[in-house]
Amino acid sequence: METIAIYTGVIFGCGLLAWLIRLPPLIGFVAAGFVLHGLGVDEIDALRVMSDLGVTLMLFAIGLRLDLRSLLGKEVWATAGIHLLLVTGITTGFLALLGVTGLIFPEKTSTLLMLSTVLSFSSTIFVIKVLQDRGDEQSFYGNICIGVLIMQDIAAVILISISRGEAPRLLALGLLVVIPLLMLITKYWYRLGHAEMGSLFGIAMALIPGYFLFEWLGLSGSLGALIMGLILASHDGSEQLSHSLFTVKELLLVGFFVSIGLQGIPTLENLEVGLLLLLLLPVHAALYWAILWYLGLRNRTSVLTSLLLSNYSEFALIVAAMGVKAGWLAPHWLLTLVIAVSGGFVVSAIFNPRNVSGTSRLAQWLPVRPPHKIHPEDRPIELGDATDLVVGMGRVGQATYLQLKNQYHRNVLGVEHDPYRVKMLRNKGFRVIEGDATDYDFWSRVADKESIDAIVFAMPSQHANVEALQELRRSGYDQKKGTVAAIALYRENVEELRALGLETIIHLYEGAGETLADRTMEIVQQHRIASA
Repeated sequence: METIAIYTGVIFGCGLLAWLIRLPPLIGFVAAGFVLHGLGVDEIDALRVMSDLGVTLMLFAIGLRLDLRSLLGKEVWATAGIHLLLVTGITTGFLALLGVTGLIFPEKTSTLLMLSTVLSFSSTIFVIKVLQDRGDEQSFYGNICIGVLIMQDIAAVILISISRGEAPRLLALGLLVVIPLLMLITKYWYRLGHAEMGSLFGIAMALIPGYFLFEWLGLSGSLGALIMGLILASHDGSEQLSHSLFTVKELLLVGFFVSIGLQGIPTLENLEVGLLLLLLLPVHAALYWAILWYLGLRNRTSVLTSLLLSNYSEFALIVAAMGVKAGWLAPHWLLTLVIAVSGGFVVSAIFNPRNVSGTSRLAQWLPVRPPHKIHPEDRPIELGDATDLVVGMGRVGQATYLQLKNQYHRNVLGVEHDPYRVKMLRNKGFRVIEGDATDYDFWSRVADKESIDAIVFAMPSQHANVEALQELRRSGYDQKKGTVAAIALYRENVEELRALGLETIIHLYEGAGETLADRTMEIVQQHRIASA
């Protein structure tokens, strides 16, 4: 118990320090691993299990919210493929140059190619964590990021199989029967409810037919967890399951980041080469931006995607560990890659803050192309003759929309950044458009629209509501002519919004209580009149 107490104290302390200096806590967790190793604290065996479980559940959760159709767009497969080829070639040349100059020991061309390939991948864990913190997993740029990551994960599975020197078992072909069968027998799993049985079912699916079955067949267990998530995604209750597993997944992922730092204390040579590898990250970002720009995406989408994907993947550490064990990679490379991956997290965290307003402003300085030359899903939106906007069409947003439309007969328009929710709501008769409330371009169009009388922010994320309000103000929207309102989940959220000058704020729970009381009294009055 004493060792566990030391781990908890160091991990929390480092995570808190990172949070205080406005870095993601995961940077502090990596640092905690270095501190614990430096103090000579024994590694807890359960930490590896915790790490593996966290990664498995994270990929399972991705699958729960993924639509495979998002992988079919050329902005996904072309970006992933072209970037992999270009970066692998550039990195191979860079490593060969380091060998010629004597900064590293010369390696075989096959070894350099293997290292360069894994260094072309982006970190699935880091990217998904940032998207979840922003609430942007279902945004257009978020879908591109996730799609590229999945393509890279598939390539990583192939690479890991090569590094193992083992081909998948012939029995793996049986998955062609097992997967459709699982889709059929899990159709009504949601009847287990949202309590412990529902959550346990999700974990069991991720681990048993997911991770362990795929590993036994000679495939990646992580890929198996992702596929099991995809199977359940097509059934009712998948979104609720994703929410119920969120906290468990987040805590387990702490183990992954700590385990990176526990790899050991790097030498000066490891530090030097690892930091030199960080010089390639701007090249990654430039190539991503150039490819996406060529494919017709807007500047803001291209910049957000390229900055978020410009880091090194945890797969580099997995492949390096296998290479050291198999004997084709020198042991010093593992610690060098620990520095590169950890440093990549720090750099990426700095350039990918939770608030994306700075990125939006940067994108405005880049060349603009005519709307008809922009990707169809990324073109500026039309507001039509709307008088009221409801931003965020979740359950609260939908209720607000219906009240404005049916009770007050307003010409209301819903705004939602999740394209699949947009499609579902349109099928239900809602008038809703796909739009990103943190996008300056969107609000500049609202500011030019004289007919907009009211804007209601109904997004569940407080930081998204705050950022959207800031972008709205920056666009020049005159709040004296129109009303701006927002919901708040916690009391401190109410104070934050009020400090920003917003007067119309509804505390979600208090508002629900007031409505419930009003409805109750209405029924009471009706009963009294009927009995009189």
